[in-house]
Amino acid sequence: MISVAIDGPSGAGKSTLAKYLAEKYRFIYIDTGAMYRAVGWWALSHGTDPKDEEGVKRLLPEIEMNITHDGAGVQRVSVCGTDVSEKIRTPEVSMAASDVSKIPAVRLKLVELQREIARQQNVVMDGRDIGTYVLPESNVKIFLTASPQERAQRRYQELLEKGVSTTYDEVLQDIIKRDKNDSSRAFAPLKKAEDAVELDTTGLSLQQACAALLETVSQKLGGE
Repeated sequence: MISVAIDGPSGAGKSTLAKYLAEKYRFIYIDTGAMYRAVGWWALSHGTDPKDEEGVKRLLPEIEMNITHDGAGVQRVSVCGTDVSEKIRTPEVSMAASDVSKIPAVRLKLVELQREIARQQNVVMDGRDIGTYVLPESNVKIFLTASPQERAQRRYQELLEKGVSTTYDEVLQDIIKRDKNDSSRAFAPLKKAEDAVELDTTGLSLQQACAALLETVSQKLGGE
C-alpha cells in the first residue's frame, strides 16, 4: 500500500490540498483532524471540559466512530450513528479538538484506527503527526505551512461562507493559540519530519499550491 502524509498547522490548507492529491491519484483521503474534532464535539455535547483528561478518558469507551466516503469521495464522520461532519466545523470544536489531542488515550485510540485504514488501502492522510508518528514509513511526507496571518484569513473567509459569526482577529488568535497547543504537547507534537518536504503556500493561489504539491509528490513516487 502507498501512503502520503501531509502535516502542518491549523489553516495551512492541508484538507483542500490532500483531497486534490487523493483525487488525482485515486487514493482514499483521510482527514485525521476531523476525528479529533469528533472526540472534542462528543466531550462538549456531554458537558465535559475537553481539557479534563480523566473526564474525556471516561467517555472514550462509548465512542464508536465510523469513517466513510460518500459517492463524491467526500469523507463523512459518524459518532455513535450520528453524522457529525458539519457539526464539528465550528471554532469552539476546533479548540476542543486541540485540547483532546493532547490526551494520550485519545491519540492512541484514533491512531490505531488510522493505521488500520492505511494497511488496507492507498491513502493520503493529513494531520499534525502523520509523518512523525502515525505513519512514519509513509512513501511521501509533506510539511505544509503558511504564515499565521494568511492562515487566519483563509479560515475567516471559510467560516463567513458557512455563516459562522466571528472576526478576523478572533480567528487569528485561535490560530496562534492552537499552534502553541499543537507544537508544545508532550505526546506526538506538531513538527516537521526529518525526511519531509516543506511546502510554504504563503502568497500562493490554490492553483499554484496544488501544482507545487503535485510536482513534489510525483517526483517522490516516481522512484517507488
